[in-house]
Amino acid sequence: MRIATILAGVLLAMSAWATPTDDFDFWLGSWALTWPQPDGSQGQGVNLVSKILDDQVILESFDGRPAMALVGRSFTVYDKNAKRWKQTWVDNQGAYLDFVGGLQNDGSMVLSRKFEKDGKTIHQRMVWFNITQNQFDWHWQRSVDGGENWTTLWPIRYKRVREAEAAAAP
Repeated sequence: MRIATILAGVLLAMSAWATPTDDFDFWLGSWALTWPQPDGSQGQGVNLVSKILDDQVILESFDGRPAMALVGRSFTVYDKNAKRWKQTWVDNQGAYLDFVGGLQNDGSMVLSRKFEKDGKTIHQRMVWFNITQNQFDWHWQRSVDGGENWTTLWPIRYKRVREAEAAAAP
């Protein structure tokens, strides 16, 4: 009985130290992206996502050309102290965005941020959902009412491709 109690305590302590560093593994790889353009056509781009720095950081390399001039990078890391995922995005248009969040009960991944503009608080979030091994959906959303209602501004469909195909894309 005493050994079982000790073992249970050790397992409980180990689970407290465990981190969900594989929560974002679905995102790793080479991706072909598609999204609706304002003119009704379909935009296309690529996203290469890999682990770096002893597999502790996820590096995203997004390229929206030729559909749009947006090229950017993000660094995503699990903050063990905060028990949250944190992401920093920078791009060729001078943007710097910082997000926090994590895996939701419904299986989606949500990272969000808020900021002030013209005296109003704006909420933004990225939502990864419909996740399978070879595809998923990603939505860029905004809320101007404190997160009560969300508007999708940019829906992207991800489909996994081989690295050679992604490297050959514009």
